[in-house]
Amino acid sequence: MILFFGRTDDAPLTRAIGAARDAGLRHLVIDQARTARYDLVVGTDALDARLTVEGTRVPLGEVSAVYARPLEPPEDADPAARARAAAFQEWFVGWLDTAPAVVVNRPRAMGSNASKPYQAQLIGRCGFAVPETLVSDDPEEILAFRARHGRIVYKSVSAIRSVVTEFTAADENRLALVRGLPTQFQAYVPGQDVRVHVVGTDTYAAAVDSDAIDYRYPGRDGRSVRLAPYDLPAETARRCVQLAAALGLPLAGVDLRRTPDGSWVCFEVNPMPAYSYYEAHTGLPIASALVAHLAGRGAAVPVGV
Repeated sequence: MILFFGRTDDAPLTRAIGAARDAGLRHLVIDQARTARYDLVVGTDALDARLTVEGTRVPLGEVSAVYARPLEPPEDADPAARARAAAFQEWFVGWLDTAPAVVVNRPRAMGSNASKPYQAQLIGRCGFAVPETLVSDDPEEILAFRARHGRIVYKSVSAIRSVVTEFTAADENRLALVRGLPTQFQAYVPGQDVRVHVVGTDTYAAAVDSDAIDYRYPGRDGRSVRLAPYDLPAETARRCVQLAAALGLPLAGVDLRRTPDGSWVCFEVNPMPAYSYYEAHTGLPIASALVAHLAGRGAAVPVGV
């Protein structure tokens, strides 16, 4: 039995559910919008709790794999329902860290992304170059960093999504704001972006053709973006797999840039990647690969057995 946990309006989750359905694999969807209606019975052994979803009773000890994308649940007008849903999510996410099943990804493994500078050190240990980085609340130190590198960008230090933005002369006028919020600055790295999705020991790479600083938000500056499958060099693919494994991530989105001289720089690793965007634009079979990984490449039980 494969469990899918998350919101059914979330494209990465729904694509994986569809791939499981197409493969004829036995699975169950735990919809965050309906958890207040589910029945959870926890005995003396929390790992062997029983969950009833839409009339289907599932001993969690019999679950073979889980794909979890815990997002903010939809707001419920009923305070009791909100409290019940919050309690369910807290227990279930905690269970994911100790469940004797294949879990993509365990919550504890996502912690490295909570500090971008810390994660950069882990990336470097796996052999990737990383941009020279400064985290500072000192305007003079930041200006000296820019003078040394010419072009720099800034972004969030934490896992909270932010738009990567180039530091310009206009930013100098508000640089004093960093005294209240230390900010991460990095040397600008020229080249082509390549997003690599690691699924187990497989890699699926997409080349990104865009002149936007942050290609995820090209519309902010009137830019465009085009994606296409990319033939990743074997050594770079091996290093991506090694990096994801070192971070404990069966599924990872690795953000690379190939510089004009042919070297590779890694910016960060997304532990809960929205792979559906890349799959939709390139045809890369990421959802099918994910489900194959969850199924142990055919080890899961087909529907009806």
